[in-house]
Amino acid sequence: MAVEAATKFTISGEIDYAEGSVVSKTILKKPGGNISLFAFDQGEGLAEHSSPHDVLVQILDGKVEINIGGKPHILQAGHCILLPADIPHALKAVERFKMILTMIKA
Repeated sequence: MAVEAATKFTISGEIDYAEGSVVSKTILKKPGGNISLFAFDQGEGLAEHSSPHDVLVQILDGKVEINIGGKPHILQAGHCILLPADIPHALKAVERFKMILTMIKA
């Protein structure tokens, strides 16, 4: 685990932005799913892809456009969206943003 169990931490403080980059950090990895943090600089993104598992995205700060199955969604701090399994999705940072990604495998 990237953070110590039973120890208080600030989620957005666990990851920093890097100019012109996407930074990721795994918080928890288990057979049934993963929790990861991401920090995207403005203009950065992830090309269209899909996952065989459902994914919950929670925006910590900033603004992102997430395209799910061809439909764009603008999200900002406090917003969440479910990325359904097997549906193509892509992300593009409208402004730099941080997110929590929770993937449920079972």
